[in-house]
Amino acid sequence: MAEAGATTGGPIEAIVSDFGGVLTTPLMGSFLALQEAHGVGPEDFGKAMRAAEEAGDGENPLFKLERGDITEPEFLELLRDGFEAAVGHRPELHRFREIFFEALDPNEPMIDLMRELKGSGLRMAMLTNNVQEWEPLWRTMLPVDEIFELVVDSGFVGYRKPEPQIYEITLERLGLPASACLFVDDMEVNCEAARELGFTAVQYREPEQAVAEVRAALS
Repeated sequence: MAEAGATTGGPIEAIVSDFGGVLTTPLMGSFLALQEAHGVGPEDFGKAMRAAEEAGDGENPLFKLERGDITEPEFLELLRDGFEAAVGHRPELHRFREIFFEALDPNEPMIDLMRELKGSGLRMAMLTNNVQEWEPLWRTMLPVDEIFELVVDSGFVGYRKPEPQIYEITLERLGLPASACLFVDDMEVNCEAARELGFTAVQYREPEQAVAEVRAALS
C-alpha cells in the first residue's frame, strides 16, 4: 500500500519541487511579518483580499499577480483598496516584497535532500507560484541553479498551480511523462492536481515526514 501523502507510478526520473514552504521555512511567517510591519490584524489581509476580489472580477488578485496578469504595483493598489473597504484604513505597504522574503529562511534538510537526489542522477525541476518582480530576491536565497536544471515560474508562463497547464509546461520542458516525475509541494490542492495528471506526489508538512515519503516513493 502506498504511504499516505504519496502515490506510486513508474520509475522516477525527475523531481519537481515547489519553492516557498518546501525549500524555505513556512510562508505563514512572511504573512505574519507583513501584518506586524504594516500594523494590521491577523485576519485583515484575508479580509482585504476578499474585498479586492469582490470589487473586481471575482478572482483573488494574488492569483492574477502570480500569473503575471497584473504587476506588483497594480496588485498593491488593489490590496490597499481592499484594506480601505474591509478595515477602514489604507496602509502604504512599503517594502512589501522585501519584508516577505526577509521573513523566510532556507529549509536546509529539504535543500540537502534535493542536492543528494541530483547527485544520484535524478533530473531536477522547480515549479513555483511566484511573481515576476520577486525573482531577483528568491533566486538569491537558495542554490537554485546549482540544483535545478529547470525552473518553471508562474509569473512568466501565465498559469499557476493547481492549473493543469503549468504542470504540462513543466513536463514538456523536461521531455518526460508525468509518471516519471515525483512532485513535492506543501499545498494538498497542488499535489492532488499533480496526481490527477499522473505524477507521484508528496505533500510536504515537515522535513522528517517529507524526506521519509520522498525516499519511500523513490525506493
